[in-house]
Amino acid sequence: MGKIVKNKQLFVRRAGLMVYDVLAVMASCAMGILLRFDLSYQKLIYTVGGFRWQENLWQYLPINVVTTLIVFYMFHLYTSLWTYAGVPEMTATVSACLVASVLQAAGMLAFGFNMPRAYYFLYAMCLTVFVMVSRFAYRLFRTFIQKRTESAKTRNVMIIGAGEAGNSLIREMNTSRYIQKSVMCVIDDDRSKVGNYIHGVKVVGGRDEIIESAATYDIDEIIIAMPSAPRSQLREILDICKETKCELKTLPGIYQLVNGEVNVSQLRKVDVEDLLGREPIQVDLDSIMKYVTDKVVLVTGGGGSIGSELCRQIATHKPKQLIIFDIYENNAYDVQQELAEKFPELNLKVLIGSVRNTERVRDVFSTYRPDIVYHAAAHKHVPLMEISPNEAIKNNVMGTWKVAQAAVDFGVTKFVLISTDKAVNPTNIMGATKRICEMIVQSYNHRGNTSFVAVRFGNVLGSNGSVIPLFKKQIAAGGPVTVTDPNIIRYFMTIPEAVSLVLQAGAYAKGGEIFVLDMGEPVKILDLAKNLIRLSGYVPGEDIEIHFTGLRPGEKLYEEMLMKEEGMQDTENKLIHIGKPIEFDEEEFYTRLHALDIESKKETADVGKWIKELVPTYKYTPGKYIPGEHPTEEEIMKAPTKVAQ
Repeated sequence: MGKIVKNKQLFVRRAGLMVYDVLAVMASCAMGILLRFDLSYQKLIYTVGGFRWQENLWQYLPINVVTTLIVFYMFHLYTSLWTYAGVPEMTATVSACLVASVLQAAGMLAFGFNMPRAYYFLYAMCLTVFVMVSRFAYRLFRTFIQKRTESAKTRNVMIIGAGEAGNSLIREMNTSRYIQKSVMCVIDDDRSKVGNYIHGVKVVGGRDEIIESAATYDIDEIIIAMPSAPRSQLREILDICKETKCELKTLPGIYQLVNGEVNVSQLRKVDVEDLLGREPIQVDLDSIMKYVTDKVVLVTGGGGSIGSELCRQIATHKPKQLIIFDIYENNAYDVQQELAEKFPELNLKVLIGSVRNTERVRDVFSTYRPDIVYHAAAHKHVPLMEISPNEAIKNNVMGTWKVAQAAVDFGVTKFVLISTDKAVNPTNIMGATKRICEMIVQSYNHRGNTSFVAVRFGNVLGSNGSVIPLFKKQIAAGGPVTVTDPNIIRYFMTIPEAVSLVLQAGAYAKGGEIFVLDMGEPVKILDLAKNLIRLSGYVPGEDIEIHFTGLRPGEKLYEEMLMKEEGMQDTENKLIHIGKPIEFDEEEFYTRLHALDIESKKETADVGKWIKELVPTYKYTPGKYIPGEHPTEEEIMKAPTKVAQ
């Protein structure tokens, strides 16, 4: 029934347009001849041949009407959606009117219906005006009424970028009844555009006018329509925008503007990744990932942030079999469902188990015989590992040891360890255990035919437990945002960048290396918090407070990527470096590693001194881990705070 009603409405609408066009043809005939005689009917009838010209018009009118309707139909003037009419529809309308006018002139001359030569031009002009009014008047009227009725609840918008993307967004916002936004002004650094208008919206100036214009036009939202701008230029603009109280949005990625693929639905909120100050690391994975094709690949911790992204990237390069090994069944299940949907031809095995279980690990290796192993399974949260150091040892150190031994015993070709910058001169248990893992990998590189390497990177944006999701949650709750220390700095990278480094390390691996990503300049966490608050449309210290909670146990103000002894070597990718392995007494190392294993199983309270024997650079404080003297995570978060100025 609904379809019948809809078809009936469509028929009535098209019939109405046709009736209007018939009247438009009649009116254009009359206006064309009257305009020839200065709109004076008296002058027309008293002119020699005036009555005959009138008779010629009305005698040819039926043919003219039929011809015009056919031409209009051929130019789709009865099948276009005039609610969204634009330049193509306008061009079609003008073309149809001109063709119809030419056919009228040719027909009248062919039938001997002579008319004044100026009439034909005046008729074409009148017909074009009348038809254009019928097609575009409703849209203009609807837009005017919509803006009037919704003015109380619309958001004032500033567009940055007067290019194709900005043009498309303004047009869509002006025509869509579902978008309650009003574009007030446009910003563009191109001085030739300043003072001009885009769909009635003025280009008021360059980036130096952003703050003043935001206040002048009472802007609520700023949309950055510069999808192809380099990250450095985008950051400069964002640094200005964040000084306003406006919510910021941008077009994600580079869109095919020539195909008209820019629309409001593609807008996203500006994220803090846009302010990191460097271009994303680009790695041509297709050229380096041949080493996983037709290979059995095992990813431990495959359900985690890094592990799951590794699996996604590996799956695109046709491994013989991909094995996900994880102790957390929910994470593993989610990745399994995603990969099964995206890669139905993938030979995927999802196994539940712990790297701490020697027999389970060896059973997996003996059953599936992996060629390549990415070892991402680990406890990584610094404060939690400070409270439970023995668990960090059992999982990170002993788990890595067991997986490495299985890799040698069952002939794995490549073994890639996921490490961290916290392993450099560690001040916490988590970092110290990861440093021991690196040492295990280094020593095992000489114990068989397996190439062992480690990949060391900083904080991963968007990973489970990273600082940005915490900040966003705190901002959404109205604050306060908690920062441990005003001077704390960290290196940051995105999950795709981290995974690119891991995969490329596997390609470059010769054995024993520690690969490091050049992550640019470190970022102050306080600046990160302030930027995220501003990008959310608030003012730090006024709308959202920042509290300093003090450094957590084991946390240091800055992280390092390499120890002095390791040096730095370049690879083919100039943004990926290699740290030279530091020599150590392997026999003594494993003697002490056995002792550490025993102490962790005994749940030794002050296990730090045993770690110190293995990692001389570890900043150990005697008595640090005695039960009752170490605060819990809850106690840390409830500690007295200092408000940021």
